[in-house]
Amino acid sequence: MKPIEAHLAPRESLFDPLSLSHSNSAQFPNPASELRHGAAASLLLLLCSRSDAYCAFDSSLGHSNISRSNSLSEKEKQGKKQQKKRVAKKEHHLWKSRDSAQSGQKALNLIRIVSQLPNEKEAVYGALDKWTAWETEFPVIAAAKALKILRKRRQWLRVIQVAKWMLSKGQGATMGTYDTLLLAFDMDKRVDEAESLWNMIVHAHTRSVSKRLFSRMVTLYDHHHLPEKIIEIFADMEELQVKPDEDTVRRVANAFRKLGQEEKCKLVRKRYGLKWKYIHFNGERVKVRTEAWEEEDPFRS
Repeated sequence: MKPIEAHLAPRESLFDPLSLSHSNSAQFPNPASELRHGAAASLLLLLCSRSDAYCAFDSSLGHSNISRSNSLSEKEKQGKKQQKKRVAKKEHHLWKSRDSAQSGQKALNLIRIVSQLPNEKEAVYGALDKWTAWETEFPVIAAAKALKILRKRRQWLRVIQVAKWMLSKGQGATMGTYDTLLLAFDMDKRVDEAESLWNMIVHAHTRSVSKRLFSRMVTLYDHHHLPEKIIEIFADMEELQVKPDEDTVRRVANAFRKLGQEEKCKLVRKRYGLKWKYIHFNGERVKVRTEAWEEEDPFRS
């Protein structure tokens, strides 16, 4: 360095506290400062450890809160599903159905009332009218059950009374009611009333008379030995194209035989009878030809 530059360069002051402390600390370390640095470091470590613990605790709380919220949301979903199911169960059909509540008890009550009455039309009809006095609509189900019970008990007079009363009220005009009433007329030997009812049924339901009702009338006339009436019913069946069942075919064939018309008897059996039948032979069910087909079989040896 040149003498002039050395003269102009700034000199360190002996009384500068910063330079003095720096030089002294570099040469002679201060124990108080070391203690301060150590305490600060330990404090920082303590704070960091506490902050880590707090973060961990906070995260655990967060996870527990999330799990609780998830469980609550699942419970809410289940509750909503149950509410939806309950609402669906409470839905009603658009059409109106008849109430069948306590219909069995009502039917038994009707039977008890009728069984205690005399055989007079006015008394029976008056008691039955009282039975339906407090009903908002006619108890068709209870009345039908009562008819079924009376039929099983073979109380034909009461069956006739209840069925006639129902028909007079414009209720129960079904094929089942007609069949029960015709059976009651048959068992009570009221052929004339059965015939008048049959004429009314054929006139009102010409194309919808069931095969069962035709069979019922054929059976009724057969019980009372009226073969001419059986032939008339059979003619109506052929006109309306109602195929008779096996029992009706047998009764019609017997009616033709009683009237001396053997050819028509064979013709009816061949046209409407079964070609095959099953019999039990030596403990087995065997298929064989019927009698009518055995007589007319050209290949029979």
